[in-house]
Amino acid sequence: MPAHVLATLLALAVTGCNPQASEPSDSPAGPTAGQSDTSRSAASAPPCVLVESGFGPEGAVEVRTETVVSGLEVPWGLAFLPDGDLLVTERAGRLRLVRDGRLVAEPISTLEPASTSEGGLLGLALHPDFAQNRLVYLYVTAAGAGGATNRVERWRLADDGASAERVDVVVDEIAASRYHNGGRLRFGPDGMLYVGTGDAREPDLAQDTQSPNGALLRLTPEGAVPDDNPTPGSPVFVSGIRNTQGWDWPGGDASTVWVTDHGPTGELGRRGHDEVSVARAGDNLGWPTIYGCEERSGLVTPALTWEEAAPPGGAAVYTGDAIPEWRGDLIVGTLGSEHLHRVEIEGGRVVRHGGYLAGTYGRLREVTMGPDGELYVTTSNCDGRGDCPPEGDLVLRVTR
Repeated sequence: MPAHVLATLLALAVTGCNPQASEPSDSPAGPTAGQSDTSRSAASAPPCVLVESGFGPEGAVEVRTETVVSGLEVPWGLAFLPDGDLLVTERAGRLRLVRDGRLVAEPISTLEPASTSEGGLLGLALHPDFAQNRLVYLYVTAAGAGGATNRVERWRLADDGASAERVDVVVDEIAASRYHNGGRLRFGPDGMLYVGTGDAREPDLAQDTQSPNGALLRLTPEGAVPDDNPTPGSPVFVSGIRNTQGWDWPGGDASTVWVTDHGPTGELGRRGHDEVSVARAGDNLGWPTIYGCEERSGLVTPALTWEEAAPPGGAAVYTGDAIPEWRGDLIVGTLGSEHLHRVEIEGGRVVRHGGYLAGTYGRLREVTMGPDGELYVTTSNCDGRGDCPPEGDLVLRVTR
């Protein structure tokens, strides 16, 4: 998306209400024309912000980027090791090591994922007790007896970081498809493993709590269903999801999760409307029953949605000190719209949002906070949908 588009003043509207003018520079959500660029209170913010054209105003906070490492092919997940090394998954099936700022030439391990467009070696997470047990979790699209399937595998990384061996499979039989495979892994503040899945191009799976698809799953580190999950015996923590690749917990509180999701690309005659939602245990985000700012009893309407397709990649709550203006806000990478999006949420409503790095690095995939308090982002320009540069895909540090 060209930078001038994100710099344009855009109209924001709530379904059923007249559009309201938006001011530039990380504008508050839905101010009337002439208001100053100050954050609105949650009480006065609309319950659902609909961006009717483009993706919102250009962010006003000054930031800069540093290239951490180059030479990657569709880096999907990042994990920082206690010794300062960095693990990276490449969708083609390689688990890579970055040591002393350099990409080690030989992969730690090379998997052979089933061939699907959006599948492969995707999410990556470290066990909360990694320093003691060296366990690494990988989300991979694997070949099964009935065709491709998504699953979560546990691997043990060697002490020297040069190799790894598969230990077991902790989650299996997540339906796979050419598109909508989800794939993100994160351990929550409660020590549980959260798994983002897609609907595998079967929208009704997102409304089936007995299916692991189209959901945010919550599991023990061993892959069991926790006793306090919303539905007894079901791993589904939040349902009604089309294809999430990013979420985080504001304030480190496991009771609330901010979730991003991909909007439709033609299903049921619908397009666009990627979203950011505020969810709690047992919530249903509504796909495919509602989309955009539509409302229906028992379903969660998003806090922010765009009519044009973004769509969102990874997401992280900014907890660092380098960019204090961002602290506590959700930072979202976007793919098709090629920018980083800051979303400020108060009381479950979006009070400010804006875009950064538009047209600078192309498609942005993973977004995560590092142990150094800095924000890290990966590019995804070598995935067949972007322009792959000679230096390949990058890991970037976004700082002041």
